[in-house]
Amino acid sequence: MNTQLFFKELNKSLFNDRLNSSQWEGIKVKLNAFKEYRVTDIRWCAYMLATSYHETAHTMRPVEEFGKGRGKPYGRKLKYSRRPYTWPDKIYYGRGDVQLTWYENYEKMGIYLDIPLLVQPELALNPDISARIMVEGMTKGVSMRGDFTGVSLETYFNSYNDDPIRARRVVNGLDQANRIADVHYKFLNAMEVALR
Repeated sequence: MNTQLFFKELNKSLFNDRLNSSQWEGIKVKLNAFKEYRVTDIRWCAYMLATSYHETAHTMRPVEEFGKGRGKPYGRKLKYSRRPYTWPDKIYYGRGDVQLTWYENYEKMGIYLDIPLLVQPELALNPDISARIMVEGMTKGVSMRGDFTGVSLETYFNSYNDDPIRARRVVNGLDQANRIADVHYKFLNAMEVALR
């Protein structure tokens, strides 16, 4: 892929000629993760980039959830089952490109990626680690299923399906599904232009 052409097209179509160096670097980190994980379906890549665009308030960099889970069950020392925990002394609010939440998800992702996410949840803010979490969680990675919700991009983008609306179920039900699908098409178009 001609990355210079990709960024030029993306700057025009999605960022209104205001793509900054921080956003550029954030996208580059994710493109490198796609290569590392051998993600070759550009629809998956475009959808993961669109998810990051939405979940990071367009920064394309891992961020902490606004409010740090305030008012949400995962914003307190509760497991998904609503059982309290005392160790580690951490709160598992949304962090990263996909806003990883809940004690169990940090624990599971830490095991899959062999990093101490449960005791150091702030590692999800490291751009490389965040990109790895995104790829592992949204595709059939180590667990052979989508780790965020039980479904993966393979379900929605394959030789029979091309469904960026329902693909939102990989991360968060159908919340903002149409908006993310629109962004997906802009990333996808930029990739297609760069591959010609």
